[in-house]
Amino acid sequence: MPRGKKEKLTQEEQIARLRIPKENEVLGIVEQMMGFDRLRVRCLDGHVRMCRIPGKHRKRLWVRENDVVIVRPWVVQGDKKGDIVHRYLGSQIGWLRRKGLWSE
Repeated sequence: MPRGKKEKLTQEEQIARLRIPKENEVLGIVEQMMGFDRLRVRCLDGHVRMCRIPGKHRKRLWVRENDVVIVRPWVVQGDKKGDIVHRYLGSQIGWLRRKGLWSE
């Protein structure tokens, strides 16, 4: 495969590669883009966090408003700030709903 080309994954392959939040991570929905790499995310644990996209993911992870994401809260100010580590696609959100991990 030529460099820079990505294969399109089928819906079944997307669900097979689904990332589940670990113990120190929480699901959330992006409320507002604040500019640069900052976003305001409403998390399932009840906190609204100011999140950033770390440099490792900055050019690879494109996030828009109303996207479902995994947030890793910071050790310091964990109830106010965090990092976005993964974004879910539409078919993956349906799978999360069926498994009971995501409810709006």
